[in-house]
Amino acid sequence: MSGPPLDRPHPALRGPVRRRPLPSIGKGLHFKEADLPWVVNAYVIAFGGFLLLGGRAADLLGRRRVFMAGLLVVAVASLFAGFAANQGQLVAARAAQGLGAAIISPAALSIVTSLFRDGSERNKALGAWGAVAGSAGAAGVLLGGILTDGLGWEWVLWVNVPVSLIALAFTPGLIPESRSESATRHFDAAGAVTVTAGLSVLAYALLDASSAGWGSVKIVSLLALAVALIGAFVAIELRSAAPLVPFRIFRLRTLTGANVVGIMLGASLFSMFFFISLYMQQVLGYSPIHAGLSYLPLAVMIIVAAGLGGQLVTRFGFKPVLAAGMAFVSVGLLWFSQVSVGGGFVTDILGPSLLAAIGLGFGFVTSTIAAVSGVRDREQGLASGLINTSQQIGGALGLAVLSTLATSRTDHVMATGTSNMKTALTDGFQVAFLGGAVIAGLGLLATLLVIRTRDSRAHVEMANAEPAPAHA
Repeated sequence: MSGPPLDRPHPALRGPVRRRPLPSIGKGLHFKEADLPWVVNAYVIAFGGFLLLGGRAADLLGRRRVFMAGLLVVAVASLFAGFAANQGQLVAARAAQGLGAAIISPAALSIVTSLFRDGSERNKALGAWGAVAGSAGAAGVLLGGILTDGLGWEWVLWVNVPVSLIALAFTPGLIPESRSESATRHFDAAGAVTVTAGLSVLAYALLDASSAGWGSVKIVSLLALAVALIGAFVAIELRSAAPLVPFRIFRLRTLTGANVVGIMLGASLFSMFFFISLYMQQVLGYSPIHAGLSYLPLAVMIIVAAGLGGQLVTRFGFKPVLAAGMAFVSVGLLWFSQVSVGGGFVTDILGPSLLAAIGLGFGFVTSTIAAVSGVRDREQGLASGLINTSQQIGGALGLAVLSTLATSRTDHVMATGTSNMKTALTDGFQVAFLGGAVIAGLGLLATLLVIRTRDSRAHVEMANAEPAPAHA
């Protein structure tokens, strides 16, 4: 278990840390307001585009080796990002950071799943994995504001350098190499290029849709290109002797169901954090640090729920725990849809945050357990890349759709004669939270319909049969 925690702060810190210094970055490098989001978007596009390739590379080349390569990419990219002298250099470095994270995330997850065989020990390990992610997220909530205010925005990027180098130093002695000897090392170059390009274009289109307009020529063209590239990828894989993604893996109904639910869970998570932040700062008038501190109860509850979730899966199976998680998320977001202009932390934020946090802790751990359950050792990296990609693309899609709904509602309220911007914004946020609740509800429905009860019960019987031995 010593390896994964070394990695975990990277993905968990990227959300809370990356947005906090944007105003300082814009001022320091003279970004136009319209261009500033690319500091975030460059990272997200690269991360979403390369996750699948990163996971498959871990299977073919060795999980520890690929994990360490990702750490090195993040360290170098973070160093250059902090020293960026102009906008182009920073955006390029941020894209490189996203590439490094896309290599790290599925490789690290597949290290855990290869060290611990399917069963109770893996469930505990993935529960601990989720708890460490939650604690890293809590630290990230505070780090962004503290580093930006105290040392400058560059240090928000440079902080990744020592963390990555420490992980690089300890990884060889703590994590054994794992790669199935039966896995072919043939590299499906055509498949890799088309799926990476297709996912990257899709992420770009979703990120830009709410501002450019879903019906704009730009977005329609990008979506058409993404569909064409992904269609070409499917055609290539069906003909390939050694495909990047063997489609027979989707015959595992539990894996397929977990990825469908992962899309819904990602959509709920991304939108919830995004709109909570906007509500606290634009309506309640919280400072960035005050808003960050307000996330701490939520982060602590995610830690508790994630650790508990792994144990509950061993006892009850992944289907009921995942269903409970999606129900908690849906109810929490439904509660958030009642936020008001004159609201406060206790009345409008704390209660729904805790409910949603229980759901997120249960949901992410349990969907991950389900996504890798029954997968052959030689395809653990692929399964890890798939669930990460589902959550990331789901998050981008959910945020794009709900941002459009919120903006449309706010514009409508303003057009009907309301002069109070906070009232109009709050109406928009209410619609977005309600939409998120519906998405989480669809995730609950998918859990009940797609994931089979007998597979969930079989997992319980297997997990409780005997202690699961670790790989040598």
